[in-house]
Amino acid sequence: MGLAAWLLLTFSAAAIGAFASAQAGTFYMQLLRPAWAPPAWLFGPVWSALYLLMAISAWLVWRAHGCRGAGVALGLFVAQLGANALWTWLFFVWHQGAWALAEILLLWVLIVGTMVAFWPRQKIAALMLTPYWVWVSFASALTYAMWTLNPAVLG
Repeated sequence: MGLAAWLLLTFSAAAIGAFASAQAGTFYMQLLRPAWAPPAWLFGPVWSALYLLMAISAWLVWRAHGCRGAGVALGLFVAQLGANALWTWLFFVWHQGAWALAEILLLWVLIVGTMVAFWPRQKIAALMLTPYWVWVSFASALTYAMWTLNPAVLG
């Protein structure tokens, strides 16, 4: 049941982002993109795999320590989920490039904080967040590049 709860929470955040990105493919294709930008079809599979790893990671920490023993660590996890969902709205719905960049940098810090907090409690859980951290690092650079390439659209 615990795993199901963490999967539900994590994929609920994904659904909030997915709702905001319903027209993201069309919008993404209209933007000037750097040569190293991935194709639009790649984002869905990558994020699905990352959300699965994230949920399992939180579940491992929760299973080993519960909310009382890992409250701060799990709180950071939930905070980064919220920040993750917000980025999609900022970028794809509200077209706020500067805010999206600031917010994804906050997300990056929250992911690092979550990894640091998970490490002493469940090392494998912290390591499972590494692909997510790498992807968000890449997405941060992509956000900056797209914001600077499209100032009229992503003001």
